[in-house]
Amino acid sequence: MKPSDKIYVAGHRGLLGSAIVKQLKAKGFTNIICKTSAELDLRDEKSVSDFISSERPEYVILTAAKVGGIQANINSPAEFFYDNIKIQNNVIHHSYKSGVKKLLFVGSSCIYPKEVENPIKEEYLFTGPLEPTNEAYALAKVSGIKMCQYYRTQYGVNFISAIPTNLYGVNDSYDPIKSHLLPALIRKVHQAKKEGEKEIEIWGSGRPRREFMLADDCANALVFLLQNYNELEPINVGTGVDHSVMELAQKVSQVLEYPVKICNDPSKPDGILRKNIDVTKLEALGWKSNYTLEEGVKIAYLDFLDRDLG
Repeated sequence: MKPSDKIYVAGHRGLLGSAIVKQLKAKGFTNIICKTSAELDLRDEKSVSDFISSERPEYVILTAAKVGGIQANINSPAEFFYDNIKIQNNVIHHSYKSGVKKLLFVGSSCIYPKEVENPIKEEYLFTGPLEPTNEAYALAKVSGIKMCQYYRTQYGVNFISAIPTNLYGVNDSYDPIKSHLLPALIRKVHQAKKEGEKEIEIWGSGRPRREFMLADDCANALVFLLQNYNELEPINVGTGVDHSVMELAQKVSQVLEYPVKICNDPSKPDGILRKNIDVTKLEALGWKSNYTLEEGVKIAYLDFLDRDLG
């Protein structure tokens, strides 16, 4: 790749997309195309076709997606499935039609089976049922990965897929309903600190284990893969380290320097009991995670304060 190559980042205002744009600029890439959802509705096939055929990007990074936490997925499965399928189909198909040199589709670790051995290797995909609470989103993401593989097999295009672990960081969503676990914990502890509350509540038992990766860290890995990975099979992107939900809450409390009692709500679902992806394949290529959980939470909380979200 050359610094002047034209790169389209779909979803550039999201948590991961904005981090990717930052990483590309830091590495000297100067010809980055971005469109907001108001400027380009990726669910509209004609708009996507017109845009890609006129701009003719050489590289496409597809991070755009409808995303949300457990409750949002439970409430709106049809929207999560329909919107994501439309976005993926349009961008992948018209990237092929316009002769894009390479496309990177960004999946999600929620596509792995609910009951699976940990750490989760790439070959465990499609070996069992999905977690019901986010099945619609997961099925859409699986479809995106398979679509890249089918187009690669049939048309010989260099379309690759990556499977990131759970992300957090700068530009994250802290919406009480739509946010994911770690930003939700940051918001809860911050509000407790602000209001002098002595305890916070977390969903479920607190025993499930989750892996979290700073979005800037993930973006660095994805730009690395865009430059160095050219295989049919998807590749995991993560830290290789997981923590229990209780440990995550305690770590947030430590970073925010506000000790709270962490109470469980057993009426709420735990979800998958453990999700820790295997990053052997990624590390064998020469890339390793650069941030600890504590360093990442500090970066995320500073952004939360800078954006005055509390």
